[in-house]
Amino acid sequence: MARIPYLTSSTASETIAEPLSKLPSLHVFGLMAHAETVFRPWLRFSGALLNHLALDPVLRELAILRVGQLAARYEWDQHVPLALAVGATQQQIDALDRGDLDALEPLPRAVVDFVTGVVRDEVDDAIYSSVSAFLDDREVVELTLVAGHYLMVARMMTTLRIDPDPAAGADALLLG
Repeated sequence: MARIPYLTSSTASETIAEPLSKLPSLHVFGLMAHAETVFRPWLRFSGALLNHLALDPVLRELAILRVGQLAARYEWDQHVPLALAVGATQQQIDALDRGDLDALEPLPRAVVDFVTGVVRDEVDDAIYSSVSAFLDDREVVELTLVAGHYLMVARMMTTLRIDPDPAAGADALLLG
């Protein structure tokens, strides 16, 4: 059971009720809405990460899935449909879910290894060199932002004991 009640458009303050009413009814939004001064900027930032990066969306979603796998299963459950919608294969998702990272092609493997290092605070030179051999500087920074952002959200979810939600689907989560 969650440690903090989820806000809804009917229980939130006036400033938060409007944006909250336009979002899927997911616990993550009801939880984050308690942070009134950062809720709208957080939505814009999250939307930018999901919609406006140079980083390939498949790599972004594999990164999010890896964070979810290591830190908060809620993220995994919500992002599998997004990963499939942007072109990740079921084989990639299954390999990641099984922990069979050797089944991934070199670029997705380098991304997953890098994200693993971000989560565990272990990005050594070999891991960095591997990912930077495929991605330019902008993409490496964006990948780090994605991993860091979803790790922050995962830490909030686990600390505040978010309850699971059914997957909302790709259309519901692609914030503008």
